[in-house]
Amino acid sequence: MPVDPLFVILLLVLLGLFFFGYLLVRRTLLGLREGYEEGKR
Repeated sequence: MPVDPLFVILLLVLLGLFFFGYLLVRRTLLGLREGYEEGKR
């Protein structure tokens, strides 16, 4: 079964976007939590 190079590229792009989104959300949540902790003090 031959693998379509376009399909592989598309998959890699999707994985990259998913990973980038995960990092972005994680950084945002950590920043919000830090700001909340600072505000409580």
